[in-house]
Amino acid sequence: MDASLKPADQELVITRDLKAPRERVFAAWTDPHQAALWWAPQDCTPISCDMDVRPGGRWHRRMRVPDGTVIAKFGVYHDVVVPERLVFTYSTEYADGTVDPETWVSVTLAKIATGTRLTLRHWAFQAEVSRLSHEGGWTSCLERFATFVAKA
Repeated sequence: MDASLKPADQELVITRDLKAPRERVFAAWTDPHQAALWWAPQDCTPISCDMDVRPGGRWHRRMRVPDGTVIAKFGVYHDVVVPERLVFTYSTEYADGTVDPETWVSVTLAKIATGTRLTLRHWAFQAEVSRLSHEGGWTSCLERFATFVAKA
């Protein structure tokens, strides 16, 4: 871990209000066919997504990044509360075979008058550069996600 990385800087939290019911939002996070359509930053191309959405189940997705290489994201589900919450580990494997240290993600869905409030918390970053990179990636993914769930 970076010696200068304070505990508060080891995580990021992003909140989005979505114009879609909570059940629709949860399904888009847990159905691999739907997730394969949105779960990548806007400058990347989602390729595949496999999910076994249950505690102990694994998820794995692949995407093509702007330079043309393919990377994999993967993890294990630790908590699944339909249609309220997901908690899973998160790691990246690059084309050269290197793997980022494991981090954690929670996605919490709350009903609001206009649809659903999604709160994404990603934590256990060991370097600020990684946190900042993921913040940009998640922000872009969630923009794509908001458009995706609003269409249904």
